[in-house]
Amino acid sequence: MFKKNLGWLLTTFVLTTVPLADAQQPAKIPRLGYLMALSPDQSLDLKAFRQGLTALGYVEGKNIAIEYRYAEGKLDRLAGLAAELVALKVDIIVALNPPSAWAAKNATKTIPIVMRSTDDPVTTGLVESLARPGGNVTGLTSMATDLIGKRLEILKEAIPRISRVAVLRNPTAADASIKWQEVKTAARALKLQIHSVEVTGPSDFEGAFKAAIKNRAQALIVLRNPLIVNNRAKIAELAIKNRLPAMYDDREFVDAGGLMSYGTDLADLHRRAATYVDKILKGRTPADLPVERPMKFEFIVNLKAAKAIGVTIEPNVLVRADRVIR
Repeated sequence: MFKKNLGWLLTTFVLTTVPLADAQQPAKIPRLGYLMALSPDQSLDLKAFRQGLTALGYVEGKNIAIEYRYAEGKLDRLAGLAAELVALKVDIIVALNPPSAWAAKNATKTIPIVMRSTDDPVTTGLVESLARPGGNVTGLTSMATDLIGKRLEILKEAIPRISRVAVLRNPTAADASIKWQEVKTAARALKLQIHSVEVTGPSDFEGAFKAAIKNRAQALIVLRNPLIVNNRAKIAELAIKNRLPAMYDDREFVDAGGLMSYGTDLADLHRRAATYVDKILKGRTPADLPVERPMKFEFIVNLKAAKAIGVTIEPNVLVRADRVIR
């Protein structure tokens, strides 16, 4: 009788505890793929993106996981790295610069992609429209090209004597012709003479600055792309060495020793990228999430660099700076 009761108790225990054990299985946490053209120490993207995730309640390793892939400035590696993330079946790919976004887009048509585009992502073909991106890509645009004219304008206001400006650019970049046309249009309106000084690899910068000086440049404007960003400290150093006042598009260049920057607050964009991740994880589709434009812009001046170059920034321009490095 005891054995029969024991058997009944064991059967009852198994039947009642198995569902409980199943219910206590840890839920699968979402996994992101984070794809970048540069290395983690060369960009503020990751720090700002993590801040955005934290503000939304995500804790890495607890309720979200991230697979990191960095091309270390070698753009030809991006396709392979994107393929790795696809093979891992990540839930979302985060690609916060154009080369990474394109690599991700070419690697998958199904995994959602959160991107940051430098230019109009419709013109470049990343999305169908800003309001309804279609496909699996959405995110933000920094409108870098649209602000080129404003940078030239501020540069001339800051140093009124300039009339000849060198344009440091990478002619092999996907958006090179669009940006060059924008520079020419803005320069005509401001009655500035411009000439292109070109770099296609890390060893070209010394020669580019020599060409700028040979052409009697009085100032420099820099057109962003991964090669340029990757070498921002070298560019800032050469600008000071050659006593060329330079205008950049992002604070990272000024933090590296550059003179001035005006552009979208990229850190704000990258924090906002986390909201796209959150919405997609909660069931929204990239096709229906509008691409957002920048909401914050910043003008930064480095007076240490101005002193080293030997220029004085006009007071009426200096007072408009959001941040002044003294």
